[in-house]
This record gives sequence, structure tokens and C-alpha cells, in this order.
Amino acid sequence: MSELTHIDQHGHAHMVDVSAKVSSLRTACASARVFTRADVVERIRKAEMKKGDVLATARIAGIMAAKKTSELIPLCHPLALSKVTVDFLLHDSGEIEIHTLCRLQGQTGVEMEALTAASVAALTIYDMCKAVDRDMIISNIRLEEKEGGKSGHWQRQGGTPHA
Repeated sequence: MSELTHIDQHGHAHMVDVSAKVSSLRTACASARVFTRADVVERIRKAEMKKGDVLATARIAGIMAAKKTSELIPLCHPLALSKVTVDFLLHDSGEIEIHTLCRLQGQTGVEMEALTAASVAALTIYDMCKAVDRDMIISNIRLEEKEGGKSGHWQRQGGTPHA
């Protein structure tokens, strides 16, 4: 039998059966970075981008993406998320930090949902600002912290926790 969790004894991909797992409160936090110019960040702050309010749109996009993760990532379970947050830190240097949190009471973790929310929020910022700066860089998409389930609590060493 394969030690891979998403491969059955015949070598075929399958979704893991989580029905026997104990339901617990599960939380995951992820982050991403968008690097642009300082003047672009200032325009975002002042809501002066032609496509509209960049951060409000990116927040909604991230939340929607978290809810649709199972439609985007093969073999992910569809989850009834109880909380999704998408927050931003704008730096005068041109860096935009994106921090996401996903939570539910359930039988499987929400890491992929938090990562998907951060990724799509970053892509939305790019889309809304590309007319002004096509040199933007999306970087450092990563899990920051997870809690719940059999593996308990994990936090990136040197990372910034997000609650």
C-alpha cells in the first residue's frame, strides 16, 4: 500500500476519506506579498486606481477564492468555512503584505483555503494595478500558522502570526 495519502492501492488518485476523523476547530493563516512602486501604493491608499477600490476588491476576491478552493485544487474537500479574513499592510516602500485567515469546525484542515485566498487577493491587486505597473512581483505565498486536528499547532519559525 502506498504511503501517499491521495493515491489508492492501485496507484489511482483519490480524495481522502475524512469521515472517521474527529471534528475540531481548525484555523490556518497564510500570507503573500506584492512588490510594486511606492507611488502605486499611495494611489491604492487614496483609492485613486481607475478600476476602483483595490483593497476592497482584493478582499472580496480572496474570500470568494477561499470558498471555492475545492473547485480549483484537485482532491480538496469542499468545506463549510465559518470565517475568512483578508487583511493588508501597505508599506511606503511599495510592498503590500496580504494576510489571510480561514477557520471552521470540521474534519480536515483549511491550509489550502488560506493559501488560495492569499494568492487570489495578490492576483487581484496585480490585475487592478497592471495598467500603472506591469513590473509588479507576487512573492512569498506561504502558510504562516495552522491549528487543530491530529497534528495540533504549527507556526512558521520567524513568521508573523495572524489571528
